[in-house]
Amino acid sequence: MIGYYVHHQGAGHLARARAVARGDAARFTLLGTGLAGRTGSLPVIDLPDDRAAGRAFDGRDGAADRPEALHYAPLGHDGVRERVARISDWIATRRPALMVVDVSVEVAMLARLAATPTVYVRLSGSRTDPAHLEAFRGASAILAPFHSDLDDPAMPDWVRAKTWYAPGLVETMPDPAVDPARVVVVFGAGGGDADGAALAEAARRTPDLTWRVLGPMTPVTDPPSNLVVLGWVEDVATEIAAAGVVVGSAGDGVVAGVLAADRPFVCLPQSRPFDEQSSKARALARAGAAIALEAWPEVEAWPDLLARARALSPTARQHLLQGPDAAAIHDRLLQLADAGDRSGDRA
Repeated sequence: MIGYYVHHQGAGHLARARAVARGDAARFTLLGTGLAGRTGSLPVIDLPDDRAAGRAFDGRDGAADRPEALHYAPLGHDGVRERVARISDWIATRRPALMVVDVSVEVAMLARLAATPTVYVRLSGSRTDPAHLEAFRGASAILAPFHSDLDDPAMPDWVRAKTWYAPGLVETMPDPAVDPARVVVVFGAGGGDADGAALAEAARRTPDLTWRVLGPMTPVTDPPSNLVVLGWVEDVATEIAAAGVVVGSAGDGVVAGVLAADRPFVCLPQSRPFDEQSSKARALARAGAAIALEAWPEVEAWPDLLARARALSPTARQHLLQGPDAAAIHDRLLQLADAGDRSGDRA
């Protein structure tokens, strides 16, 4: 058995889990909050919520005396206590050969304390703080859902040496007809609402294009007819694959979908801890795979920005998708779990 811990912040963690597990209910169990009904045939261990009531989750617990090996360990939180107990009980009962952790240094440490090898999913950015480095050090392997060319320059060599770079960690991509006049806007589930007024201005400035917005957007009093707000959609991959140009964040899920669909990309990184999205946006621009901006542009800039994105060579995007895909990582995890099972360490 392989456990796969799925973080609740953002949609990319679950998308990767489904892609890697590939419906293999005999070997994979997903653990996380709010997963019921979203994992297909894969079994789920539902975990109590660890977020503080009444405020948005930002990964900070406000503790002044937290150990450097931890990121989020609030005191006196019943959800955290029950969460730790449920994970520990599942490990003790099912005795998994491996835990994939996407992502939480605390769960990685808990699994290691419970005598279970881990594969830690390493996201983009400058993750060289003590907590991340200790989670990397304790892992049997590290899984990065991006090409090595997109790695942060400050990442230590020993971390890179343990890393499986796997830019193809996406579910099966659809192949719809591409609409050159369609701009798809997607910023992922981990950030705030898209700016409706700014998007309305962009749509008005490009009346020959249709702007389709995925996810929440702030209200617009008088939206133009070529601005279509879809809200949350299950089939994001089809929307991305049909786009003439994608405008979106630098989250791992968005970037992986854009690269897998080989679509022109205007990248607007959102603020994230550890410089996650800004680091990746800069790397995409260096590679010639996207037009990357530090801030939302003036409305007059949109026609030129979209034209520049279309003019980028697809060769750069295709290069950044080279590497193990989800099926290969699935098989590699099985091999690692089976090798550990035969080693006698768990006897």
